[in-house]
Amino acid sequence: MSTPRPNALRLETLWNPPAEGKEFSYVLRLRNLGSEPLSNFSLCVSGPGRVDPAGRVEGATVSQRLSNFTEFQPPANFVLGAGDTWTISVYALSWQFRHWTDGATSAYLAQSDGSTIVLGVEPTRSSVSNAPLKRGAEIYPVPVNAPVAVSIIPWPNRVAVASRRPLPAGFAPQAQSPEGEAAAKSFAALVEHLFAVEGIVRTEAEGAVRVGLKEAATFGSEAYRLSFEEEAITIEASSHTGFLYGLVTLGQIWRGARLHPGVFQFPASGEIVDEPSMGWRGLHLDVARQFYGAAEVKKLLAVLAWNKLNRFHWHLSDDEAWRVEIDAYPTLTEIGAWRGHGLAVPPLLGSSPARTGGYYTKPVIREIVALAKNFGIEIVPEIDMPGHCYAMQQAIPELRDPAEKGSYHSVQGFPDNCINPAREQTYQIVETILSELIELFPFKTIHLGADEVPLGAWSGSPEALARLSAIAGDEVADAHAKRLNVVTNTHGADDIHGSGAAILQAEFLERVQRFLASKGCVTGGWEEAAHGDVIDKSKSYLCSWRNVEVSAELAERGYQMVVCPGQVYYLDMALRTDWDEPGASWAGNSDAEKLYNFDPVGGWTARQKQQLLGIQACIWSEPMTDRAVFDRLVFPRLSALAETGWTKPSSKSWDRFKALAGLMPLLYGLQES
Repeated sequence: MSTPRPNALRLETLWNPPAEGKEFSYVLRLRNLGSEPLSNFSLCVSGPGRVDPAGRVEGATVSQRLSNFTEFQPPANFVLGAGDTWTISVYALSWQFRHWTDGATSAYLAQSDGSTIVLGVEPTRSSVSNAPLKRGAEIYPVPVNAPVAVSIIPWPNRVAVASRRPLPAGFAPQAQSPEGEAAAKSFAALVEHLFAVEGIVRTEAEGAVRVGLKEAATFGSEAYRLSFEEEAITIEASSHTGFLYGLVTLGQIWRGARLHPGVFQFPASGEIVDEPSMGWRGLHLDVARQFYGAAEVKKLLAVLAWNKLNRFHWHLSDDEAWRVEIDAYPTLTEIGAWRGHGLAVPPLLGSSPARTGGYYTKPVIREIVALAKNFGIEIVPEIDMPGHCYAMQQAIPELRDPAEKGSYHSVQGFPDNCINPAREQTYQIVETILSELIELFPFKTIHLGADEVPLGAWSGSPEALARLSAIAGDEVADAHAKRLNVVTNTHGADDIHGSGAAILQAEFLERVQRFLASKGCVTGGWEEAAHGDVIDKSKSYLCSWRNVEVSAELAERGYQMVVCPGQVYYLDMALRTDWDEPGASWAGNSDAEKLYNFDPVGGWTARQKQQLLGIQACIWSEPMTDRAVFDRLVFPRLSALAETGWTKPSSKSWDRFKALAGLMPLLYGLQES
């Protein structure tokens, strides 16, 4: 029996939401459009949606499931004849689908001889929605009558400019100090990344106007004054970043006047005086679920700088992959950086059955860190632990108790994904990895994650139970042992605070944080790192993702806080509830206007606000296999967050922001179609 051509096979998926007493169903139809029958195969699909292997499935059996990867076996002696369709109906999922990106984003057939056939996959349709599926960033057209005469995001503290002069051909910055000279070079590199053909920076021989960069010691590190006079443009600042931000503002004004000369003007006189309202204005990028190459990361850093964002939280590891080169443990990238059929980590989240993935070598990381520094951005690397370590464990099995039995599952459906805090070898490995990481990231702020450790973590490990007994007593250890086979099914539903798992995690974090402090590092963590209140608050900070109330409570307890609530600042959340919108919805929905108007410290006391470092948007990349989906979910919400972090609340205006947002750069330049 010959094998059908790949283009003769098509997978269609359909979501039937519950209605009128009927249960939901997720239907997969494999059509054989060729002339040859097919047998001795299984169907493999990946998420983000997760099939419950213990639930009801009609037309197939689930032979393998790891998180969002599922393998379906057809009935015994099944043959998919020419022109026939194999239908699978799934009635058990980790959550009911809400958006078209929840369904299968990749699929292939695994044949009995070990070979695979990649299938074309149509986006999942809903039986109750025929709306065109949305991709690409929403278009924010510049209105004919904008509410301001100059285009600047984020809006400065003080804008007092007047009259109009002919638009300069471009600018030739003239520095009077090493800081100014470095900033001029950084600005030239920045516009080369974003607007190479526009000629914002050019020589006087090409008609450029000089811009004087004048050192002024009285300005803060990110503050500047931009002055316009008849024959002169001057930027005053005290630092590289201050000069750079003044040049960015000048470049934004120039682009607005150049692209929309009937709407915006280039000033002939006046000044702009500016500084940020928050010190931490960040973006988190998850490169474990989807890999972003060095060129993509560098372009993203340029976009951050154009928005005057100054922190890049680089999520380098998770259950799905490990992305940073570590000399002491080459298996981390040899095994943990790759997914594929038959590999230690199977295809996940749209991965191909072929070996796919990647990692960042040390030379590449040093390039990226240097570029970020030139753009006024500090990079915070994250190695998520002790949970979210499935890929790490595949590469270094010694991180698990060899006598551990039974199974617990993470909220994302990974079994036994927490490195063991009772093993001395765990700390040797972790400290070796962190030592190499510290050498790569001179900001010396290392994020340890510490989120979403399941209630049943380590409940089947004799080593962990013995350690728990020594710390908290036999009664606590016995109670924790009974949590074997705990499965969590909703994102963040189980709070491990006070459990045996929390006690073990707290000891792990306390020890690792002490190690980082001994190396002169600040430790970051998600809000769960506060369990047990064991980390040194003077040498750490927390990212709070649930809501502002949790952020306020942690600030009250003395933690320095970066606020990033999932329901507003998680940029993988869909813009709206509609099926045709891409993204997730477990935390809620948030369009650009909602994010812009959101108060990240609403209800906080003055005492709590003293603990605020700033705010951060988070890109979790599960639904972003399609880069047009990335642009839709990230822009212009990223700029809305930037204005919240920079501009005084009293100076914010959604109408003004909406009129200017269309001038801000996208990562891929893909707009709504």
